[in-house]
Amino acid sequence: MAQPQAPMHPGRQLGVLGTIFVLLAIWVWFGGDGGWRNRLEPNLGLDLIGGTTVTLQAKTDNGKPPTKQQMATAKDIIDSRVNGLGVSEAEVVVEGDTNIVVSLPGKSDDRLKQIGQTAELRFRKVLGSTQDIGAADPSASASASPSTSPSTSAAPSGTPSASGSASAKPSGSASAPASAPATSAPASDPASAPASSAPPVAADVAQQRAAVQKKLGESVWAAAMAETAPVDLSADPAKAQLYAPFKTLTPEEVAVLPPAMQYNIPTVTCAQLDKRPVGSIRDEKQPAVACQPGVKYNLDVAKVLGTDVDNADSSIDSTNGKWIVTISFTGGGQNRWTELTREAYNNGTDSKQVAVVLDNQVVSAPVIESVIPGDARITGQFTKRDTELLANQLQYGALPLSFTPQDAQSISATLGSSHLEAGVLAAGIGLGLVVLYSFFYYRLLGLVITLSLVLSGAMVYMALIILGRTMGFTLTLAGFAGFIVSLGVAADSFVIYFERLKDEIREGRSPRSAVPRAWTRARRTIISANAITLLAAAVLYFFSIGSVRGFAFALGVATILDLVVVFLFRHPIMTMFARSKAFLSPRVSGLGRIVEQRPSTGVASSAPRRNRPKEV
Repeated sequence: MAQPQAPMHPGRQLGVLGTIFVLLAIWVWFGGDGGWRNRLEPNLGLDLIGGTTVTLQAKTDNGKPPTKQQMATAKDIIDSRVNGLGVSEAEVVVEGDTNIVVSLPGKSDDRLKQIGQTAELRFRKVLGSTQDIGAADPSASASASPSTSPSTSAAPSGTPSASGSASAKPSGSASAPASAPATSAPASDPASAPASSAPPVAADVAQQRAAVQKKLGESVWAAAMAETAPVDLSADPAKAQLYAPFKTLTPEEVAVLPPAMQYNIPTVTCAQLDKRPVGSIRDEKQPAVACQPGVKYNLDVAKVLGTDVDNADSSIDSTNGKWIVTISFTGGGQNRWTELTREAYNNGTDSKQVAVVLDNQVVSAPVIESVIPGDARITGQFTKRDTELLANQLQYGALPLSFTPQDAQSISATLGSSHLEAGVLAAGIGLGLVVLYSFFYYRLLGLVITLSLVLSGAMVYMALIILGRTMGFTLTLAGFAGFIVSLGVAADSFVIYFERLKDEIREGRSPRSAVPRAWTRARRTIISANAITLLAAAVLYFFSIGSVRGFAFALGVATILDLVVVFLFRHPIMTMFARSKAFLSPRVSGLGRIVEQRPSTGVASSAPRRNRPKEV
């Protein structure tokens, strides 16, 4: 015998659902930026709106599988490179043990196919340093907005120094204090020499440089070319206005400027220099300009390369308990490193820095305290994470991984739009069939089914937008398939509940009493069925990769929201309908013929009145 049911207050459940719905709607509308279209559009994958995807397979020199640490470092560096292309909305993920997948939805960009080139590490003597005014310049253009990358975000504070088993303080923003006078290289240094004496450039670079010269104007270009040291805008305010056009240059345009101009003109900021295309300072025989946060360095030619590094490791100095980074070099690399430290140390009369440059950015700039004939140590105000990051960057720059493109494809926006239309059409057909069947078979109850599906669909849509903003979830064609399959899960819940309700009414109970009894018996089955679906989705998500994970995630989200609608809408609304006269009509309710009770005998009969025997 079933236990008596507590009084049901459907208004409370409906109120909770309404509150959840309103909160989600507020989050969607006020949690986004831009116009209404940006606020109401979820993140769509490249198979729905077109774009470019590149799959890179990592290989080591010794043929062994790469470690997780190597793959994580490679992912960070590639992510930094992609951001340097000006496509910060791209997604970089590690798939499996050896693959890194880069996806850029919305537009095709063939430059992504070149990002798998091995990271290039260079050791360059610092010829001079100056403060980056862009770090505190609110008027910097949007194209020059500061960016955070793995190469610089964990740069330790303090001024690093390097020595043979001595110390090498880590260089960060404090290595060139704002109050310190800017240091410029001698006029004889290539990086500070006028452009007329600069080495010849490639024809394509010369053509791009001419276009930039035209954009800036001949007078501005000529004045900038004549500068032989960093310009102090506070001493000459007129030059602030003169060189303001440099703020409008894109990172690609900044990359073709002569190194002396990049360094001497303060309105060429580190935000622009950091975002230069990968390989902008690849040539080790040319001087360069690169940055750490707040500091712009004038750098000599590279005399030690990443291939000269044999190993880099982080550890604790037993003498003082501080974290350090130890670097060892190959045979020929050791000789080149020793000569570089001798040149930088300058026989002890003028201690200078050596910048460690990875791609376009300075990851450390230790001060050379002595000539280093053996392994170098970098010390300073490091944390464990700082030293591990720097050691990984140095080790990765020594080329432990190379990448082979396995798959590179561009999907046109037209093809992506056709996929999106096909997905929406499939979802519409599936939803329409469920609605038609529900009205045909359940009549009035079809309205409950339709309203439930509409509410569930609206909550799923808002969840997609919120998940895209908070965790970067991107809806793909496989995700669409997951939501379409979830329609079947929702239909199962309806069938279980309504068929149990029809059984209760056939047994002679009134709709008012049948609804809570049917809910009690159907609830466990509904929860069990949805739990199995969630378990299957979780297994697919954690043990698969690529689009299958998107399918599993979408199916799981839709199933959870279906449970919310079942408990907070479907059962409460059925309780309210059971109190209406419509449920007393089998043709309207769709619950089948309602059994009539004979008060005189208490025997139930469903036979029509005309066929009943006359009472004696």
